[in-house]
Amino acid sequence: MNHLKRFLSYYKPHLPIFLLDMFCASVVAAVDVAFPMITQYLLRTLLPQMQQNGALVSLFVRIVLLAFGAYVLRAVMLFIVNYWGHQLGVKIEADMRRDIFAHIQTLQFSFFDKVRTGKLLSRCTTDLFDVTELSHHGPEDVILSALTIVGAFVMMFRIEWRLALALILIMPLMLFYVMSIRVRQKMASRQVKEKMALINAGIESSISGARVAKAFTNEDYELEKFEDGNRQFIHAKDYFYRMMAFFNSGIEFFVGLYHVVVIGLGGYLIYSSSLDPVVLITFTLYVSSFLSPVKKLANFAEQYILGMAGFTRFCEIMDIEPEIKDRPDAKPLTEVKGEIEFRDVSFAYDNDKTVLSHIDLTVKPGETLALVGPSGSGKTTLCHLIPRFYEIRSGSILIDGTDIRDITLSSLRRNIGIVQQDVFLFAGTVMDNIRYGKTDATDEEVIEAAKLAHIHDEIMQFPEGYASFVGERGIMLSGGQKQRISIARLFLKNPPILILDEATSSLDTVTEAEIQRSFEELAEGRTTIVIAHRLSTVRNADEIIVLDETGIRERGTHEELLKSDGIYSGLYRITLE
Repeated sequence: MNHLKRFLSYYKPHLPIFLLDMFCASVVAAVDVAFPMITQYLLRTLLPQMQQNGALVSLFVRIVLLAFGAYVLRAVMLFIVNYWGHQLGVKIEADMRRDIFAHIQTLQFSFFDKVRTGKLLSRCTTDLFDVTELSHHGPEDVILSALTIVGAFVMMFRIEWRLALALILIMPLMLFYVMSIRVRQKMASRQVKEKMALINAGIESSISGARVAKAFTNEDYELEKFEDGNRQFIHAKDYFYRMMAFFNSGIEFFVGLYHVVVIGLGGYLIYSSSLDPVVLITFTLYVSSFLSPVKKLANFAEQYILGMAGFTRFCEIMDIEPEIKDRPDAKPLTEVKGEIEFRDVSFAYDNDKTVLSHIDLTVKPGETLALVGPSGSGKTTLCHLIPRFYEIRSGSILIDGTDIRDITLSSLRRNIGIVQQDVFLFAGTVMDNIRYGKTDATDEEVIEAAKLAHIHDEIMQFPEGYASFVGERGIMLSGGQKQRISIARLFLKNPPILILDEATSSLDTVTEAEIQRSFEELAEGRTTIVIAHRLSTVRNADEIIVLDETGIRERGTHEELLKSDGIYSGLYRITLE
């Protein structure tokens, strides 16, 4: 019930279209209910009188023309219902897609660590298609059918109460059958959507990894994985269609049963001279008017099951509360000096194995801190805690003396620039990808940032320069080019705090040296945290911290750590060999 109330709330912004749709549906229902009565009047009253009074012919013609006009109006109303009704459904779907996309943007890194992209894509696309059909046809079918059924029953009782009562007695049997099948259809529909999400996830993964599959000649293996998911989908669909077949065949049986009851009982009443054949004809027309919306309601039941299954999956994502969000009294970070302080910070992913334990360190404004150590020692994790990509388990992190949890997320991250180890470029142009660092930047500012990142000359050699398409995830570029474009983003953003997560790891020695000089220029007067495996790039850092699984093992300048002849000294000697 809560989901239904939530679903109906999406109609509020589009109330004028919804009311127009319902008004037109009501007019259609009124025409359908009125026509059999007009027919009865013509057959029982007007036509017999016309044989004795020719003056009534003009009245007959006017009534026929009126009926013609009513059906022209009905056609216009149906056009509005079909066109604007579908527009209503599309608008509601777009609102839902906007809401789920915006909500996903608020979720923390740990959510994306666990959920596959293809499954999220399915929640945003295929699941919502059925919601569109429900949002359009649902209220329209219910209101139109309810009005037609009630109107038809009222008229049938007025025409012949004995036949109407017989039809009402059959109704509970049909409702019981519909409800019993509906429960199983709902379960089957949910299984279908889950299997479809798995297929989408598999396709997304396989297409993204197509080059790896070809490199290992594992195309057949990928096809086998896809076929396995496809078989599960077919099995789920088989059960769903079986339930749908039971449902539709049962409805058709009850429709036929209504006709048999009307003909059988009506024929008996005519035989016993207690029913006029014209009345039976009129009643039969109302039965047709009654059965058409009954079929619509049956179809609505199927649409409701499919649509609410999709909406339930939509709500599952929408109900995930962001673990990381602004406190009610959070304030924006302004006039940033850049002091970063870790006070007894501990962190673990999903409360499992501790990654960082009781970390204490301070980076003074304008200083450069280098983090070195073996893979898995928590260097990248430590950096991800500063912009609150993950939430610390205990302790506190402060910027300029203010706990980052008391700072609004947008202002915190706006003042931090990150070049990550895993470079991601969007499927757009070079210009678009660099401008991502500052979306309102001019072309001149973008070009200047590219020059600082030492990528401008290479961009100008591309077929279309800055308008060149980089391909999916930047596949059209070399690793070094992708990394320098991501570095250009950082130059464009120009933040007071820099985090360089192995930012030069994909570059050759010459380019690395050039960009290192640019980084030193950019870092001047800014707080910078550098993660590097190449220890030659961190020799000029104000402080170097050596991390391993147990925490901070060594700290000091390059010269101090070499003299101590510890872990750093050993790592440095290895890099020289």
